[in-house]
Amino acid sequence: MELTINSLSVNTYGDCNNKPIIFVHGFPYDQSMWDKQIRALEKKYFCIAYDVRGLGRSYVGDGQYMLEFFVDDLFSIIEELHLNKPVLCGLSMGGYISLRAIEKDQDIFSALILCDTKAEADDDSAKLSRAAGINLINTEGLMKFVEPFVRNCFAEEIPKGNEKMFFETLFKAHSHDPIGVKGVMIAIMSRTDTTASLSKIKIPTLVLCGSFDKLTPPNKMRTMSEKIPNSEFAVIPQSGHMTPLENPECVNDLILGFLRRKIQ
Repeated sequence: MELTINSLSVNTYGDCNNKPIIFVHGFPYDQSMWDKQIRALEKKYFCIAYDVRGLGRSYVGDGQYMLEFFVDDLFSIIEELHLNKPVLCGLSMGGYISLRAIEKDQDIFSALILCDTKAEADDDSAKLSRAAGINLINTEGLMKFVEPFVRNCFAEEIPKGNEKMFFETLFKAHSHDPIGVKGVMIAIMSRTDTTASLSKIKIPTLVLCGSFDKLTPPNKMRTMSEKIPNSEFAVIPQSGHMTPLENPECVNDLILGFLRRKIQ
């Protein structure tokens, strides 16, 4: 079912009486990056996916966003849909949003799945890189920024080995409103560091990372996982930063196994 909640494009799948799981996508993508996970889960779980503001079909406005707005948007979806203890699953930027939401109120969630993400805020080098990206969009257009950024998110063999998926993903990233894309980049720069709160996470947590992830490599994500009490960590083979697209079968198996073990 397609809904609009707080000016966000939200889609639900499956029986609303089943355990809910919310998928939060990465940058500069949209909710469709979770399609294969939703197809694998919707018969047993109530799946919710949405476009983060500024991207996809959600509200763009003036592009003046903070990451806290994205967290508030997530809570508004939970409230509007009357979700009872949803599982929260986020990739990259979706992980930033998820970690901050857990830091604010983990009691409303039953479990956490973190894919190819990190708890640290941007350091100065990352901020300068994002500033350069915004300037590139302003001076040369969105495609000049999106093409190398998206390519860097995938394992090197993916663009040729799975050309259809790669170019579909690239096209979707290029179709966003540039104002929204720049606004999301500013929001990412505004995020707080959630590293100190990792040790306070008490809900079941699964941490997944692509074996060839250049942005959040396995050694760094393993270190993050070790700071979360009793979390589970797994490396996804033949994948970069976009594990749900690059190796969906492996990701699906790990998520389903985790949910079966940890969620009643």
